[in-house]
Amino acid sequence: MPTGERLVQRVSATRTFARIAPHVVPALDRAVHRLTRGRVLLSARMLPGAVLTATGARSGRPRRTPLACLPQDDGGWLLIGSNFGRPGHPAWTGNLLKNPEAEVSWRGRDIPVRARLLTGEERARAWRAARDRWPPYAAYQARVAREIRLFRLDRR
Repeated sequence: MPTGERLVQRVSATRTFARIAPHVVPALDRAVHRLTRGRVLLSARMLPGAVLTATGARSGRPRRTPLACLPQDDGGWLLIGSNFGRPGHPAWTGNLLKNPEAEVSWRGRDIPVRARLLTGEERARAWRAARDRWPPYAAYQARVAREIRLFRLDRR
């Protein structure tokens, strides 16, 4: 693993990063994504990234959220609701629980998807894969009492 990636992983596992990143990273990602017509996400320099458009659980309005994701060999995606290791579940996870029909912007294409919350052994396998790809996820889970939600997105 390159030294730069190790440094980014160490920094991203800190509580300070968890306080600052949710306010900075998504805003930058949304702006760059819009300016490049969906082809670029800054955060995807370390982890693959997509923009999820889900229906708001309370508002019923479309909500666009840039997220790290793990593309799957069969064309689906794994989303990790880590919220940078902060106590509450990220809002997008509640949106998907209530309205699993969504859309993902992936490499400049908008793709209709259906989300499914992972549980049991399927979740355990996905969690191991997520931690192997991005070790800071283990630090995020260690500092919160909630179980980090994992979603599988499949093309509709």
